[in-house]
Amino acid sequence: MVAPKGMGPSVRRLYEQGKEVDGAGINASMAIEEDCDGNAADVALAWAVGLGSPYIFQTTLQSEYTSDIFGERGILLGGVHAIAESLFRRYTAGTAETEGMSDEAAFQNAVECITGPITKTISHEGILAVYEKLDAAGKAEFAKAYCAAYVPSLDIHAECYDEVDTGNEVRSVVSANKRHLAETISRPLPMGVIDGTHMWQVGKSVRAARVESEIPMHPFTAGVYCAMMMSQIDLLLEKGHCISEVVNESVIEAVDSLNPYMHARGVSYMVDNCSTTARLGSRKWGPRYDYNLSQQAYVAIDSGAALETELMDKFVNHRIHPAINTCAQMRPSVDIALTME
Repeated sequence: MVAPKGMGPSVRRLYEQGKEVDGAGINASMAIEEDCDGNAADVALAWAVGLGSPYIFQTTLQSEYTSDIFGERGILLGGVHAIAESLFRRYTAGTAETEGMSDEAAFQNAVECITGPITKTISHEGILAVYEKLDAAGKAEFAKAYCAAYVPSLDIHAECYDEVDTGNEVRSVVSANKRHLAETISRPLPMGVIDGTHMWQVGKSVRAARVESEIPMHPFTAGVYCAMMMSQIDLLLEKGHCISEVVNESVIEAVDSLNPYMHARGVSYMVDNCSTTARLGSRKWGPRYDYNLSQQAYVAIDSGAALETELMDKFVNHRIHPAINTCAQMRPSVDIALTME
């Protein structure tokens, strides 16, 4: 098996960029279940090089299956969609301490912040750099959001991983496909549109007027996003996945392959360019993450509940940061090239 760490359009686009820019391409994992003739590794490496992968890491079929199906439901697709939706609602409504933002400002501080400065910082410098670049007040706001969002995110991560690991999640995908084809009901039920709401319509005008250098780095948004990403990292490490796999499935694929698509044209352009399995999983689990963030994380902050502040110490000193920093140094010299609408 060779598994490029990104959706098909990303693989193709980075492959094309690799013709002009040395090192451009998309990372891939490889796994050998049974080596009948002693040539399996050579064949796998040839496949990976052939599809333009600048870096290749070894895993197992079981680890690749669970981390891949789980990851796309988490921070890669479903989770980031949930963060964007929940923060947009929070920012437009306001809190007891803050007045609600305009729709355009809320979209900038929720969605554009994630796909712009947060994504670029993580891609080039690592997760910790997002926090370190903030001023004192920003660091305090980041820490509050991080400590509130970490456990609610981990809660859904753990449930989702178990569903994938037991095969239940893929069974639900098979069942959904039967419903889409009307094999179990009287009429087909296709997947619904996910970018038709007011929020995503606002996003079209925001993107059209975008000045890249003026996109704000909102510390609360950064804290929530990093909490979901780090809790996914921690779960995969706890489940025994190798660090190369953890970094690729939780970080690199998000910031170098997927988020740029949402940055270019919105959430549907990101999600619906992926496989049917990923599209279904994002739609199923995104609302679960949204619910936990809205009903637990943000409520804890607004009610003044005690937060697990020790989570910030674990974040700052986490062993994943040196690995991510090394990956950032090895990354291609260019970002994926995408066109706006």
